[in-house]
Amino acid sequence: MTTFLIIITLGFIAGNTIYFFRQDVEEKGAFDPRFFLKLLMSMTGVLIGFAFLYYFLNTQGTILVFTLSGMKDVTPTFLDLLYFSGETLISVGYGDMVPVGPTRFFAILEAMIGVLMPTAFFVKTVTDREKKESEK
Repeated sequence: MTTFLIIITLGFIAGNTIYFFRQDVEEKGAFDPRFFLKLLMSMTGVLIGFAFLYYFLNTQGTILVFTLSGMKDVTPTFLDLLYFSGETLISVGYGDMVPVGPTRFFAILEAMIGVLMPTAFFVKTVTDREKKESEK
């Protein structure tokens, strides 16, 4: 059952990522608030999706430890996993909780998505602005 839930969660994360990278937002100007909202909604979906993924992985065994020096197992609540997902998605991480085992792969994947989405947002905004200026 847990494997099924993990697969469903990965599909949810992939759906949010694909939704963001689809270029179906109309070009209005250099900054389109709808595109920003799309970024915000997609990143929130990815963050929550990874929190659920970590929650399901936690049923299989230890997925997080407190700092590398102590290596004490974390018995996380869902809010702890949401925090870990958020710090992984939008930053390098603080180091207070460290992934172990297969969770490291998913943390890397989440960090890559966290870098790619805002980068794509920035590139699209700059490209649209340059395109508008060249049309003048």
